[in-house]
Amino acid sequence: MSHEIFATRGAEKQFEGPIIGVQISRDGKAIAALTSDGDMILLKHQDLRDTAKWQLISVHDGGLCLSQGCEGDSFLSGGEDGSLIRVTADGDRNIVYEGKGWIESVVSTPKHYAFSVKKDVKLRDAAGKEDLKSFEHPSTVTGLAFDHKGLRLAASHYNGVSLWFVKAKESSARSLDWKGSHIGLAIHPEGEAIVTSMQENELHGWRLSDGHNMRMSGYPRQVRSMAFTKKGRWLATSGADAAVLWPFFGNGPMGKPPLELARLPGLFSSVVAAHPCDDIVAIGYEDGTVVLAEIGGEDQRALPICRGKKSGGIERGAVTSLCFSPKGGTLVFGTEEGYLGVVDLTAKN
Repeated sequence: MSHEIFATRGAEKQFEGPIIGVQISRDGKAIAALTSDGDMILLKHQDLRDTAKWQLISVHDGGLCLSQGCEGDSFLSGGEDGSLIRVTADGDRNIVYEGKGWIESVVSTPKHYAFSVKKDVKLRDAAGKEDLKSFEHPSTVTGLAFDHKGLRLAASHYNGVSLWFVKAKESSARSLDWKGSHIGLAIHPEGEAIVTSMQENELHGWRLSDGHNMRMSGYPRQVRSMAFTKKGRWLATSGADAAVLWPFFGNGPMGKPPLELARLPGLFSSVVAAHPCDDIVAIGYEDGTVVLAEIGGEDQRALPICRGKKSGGIERGAVTSLCFSPKGGTLVFGTEEGYLGVVDLTAKN
């Protein structure tokens, strides 16, 4: 069935260099991927299955991060060359920042975008090339996230997280402290919690209403990917031979066991993405397998999208990135061996 889905609804193509990020534009009409070499692949949704029309452009001397742009048809990418570049769906490039430090994180809302350069995070409005604010942190910033409403900006770093109010006149942060190396973060959609992945094989979280600490451990590997489901009932994570989902309801996650979806014995999940509308999680594995898994019910169904090398498929390498379109009708993935795959989940044939 997975072969049929990919053969009739999707396409893939291999490029030079590992793919480090994939994104679908806010209007759902364009798809972008960034390689570690600094190349960007662009395609229109209408050309999803015609790989000859997929466009390859050079944007960086070493690619590091990719996000949606503020506008409906644009993307933002950061690189080792110290530049942040806005790219439209048509391939038009515009340098919005140039500096000496690596651009390791970039995030956006329709009204603002923010990016990190070493210890600093720079906040700008959608059209701006000048900083509205520049936030300094105690150590190098490892992850950025806006909350669902775009009112707060969180930055992870050594020994915790700093939480900033975007429109506050004074640049003072709420500090969420926990000793250790925090390597990435996710914000609950309803603003109830912030969770970070740690250098150790565990997660740490804070309940924002009272600052209560939460610890989620037991992983055999480091958690490199996290995603809250639409309403925040579950936090899906990589780092095991399944997707591990922690319950953020009924006073969870503390004291409650996690749910495990799409277990593939002998294979570790490498990246997860939550569907924007339904209780579905996309899971990528270290051999290139991609699966859709449904949350809830006695029969928690898993639908293979494509098979990895260990199950007789293409040697794609580990899945490095996954992204749903804003309405969830399209799924995009990228891999370590440079494969970019796109699947139209709404197609009837």
